[in-house]
Amino acid sequence: QVQLVESGGGLVQSGGSLRLSCAVSGSISSMYAMGWYRQAPGKQRELVAAITRDGTLNYVDSVKGRFTISRDNAKNTVYLQMNSLKPDDTAVYYCNARATILKHYWGQGTQVTVSS
Repeated sequence: QVQLVESGGGLVQSGGSLRLSCAVSGSISSMYAMGWYRQAPGKQRELVAAITRDGTLNYVDSVKGRFTISRDNAKNTVYLQMNSLKPDDTAVYYCNARATILKHYWGQGTQVTVSS
């Protein structure tokens, strides 16, 4: 069973930065894709950023130019660098590891709160 553990969330002022980390118990280089999702109160979970096995990046429009997803295969860790944070970025952020189209794993989530 693959386990994912997120860290790095917290409270930050608008315009500030945070870096989220996702440590994976298995090999991330074997995963089809790694991604970060978020869920704000009363809203559906949405994909924020993803990186595929071949390095293709994908971002939701609202974070383009502000967030950067990266990975360190040697450490089996995925990162989400978040800059110029806005109150609308407030949510629980979840790490996702997609082994196949149908098989994927989730972390427990880390809270990010951006104050205005």
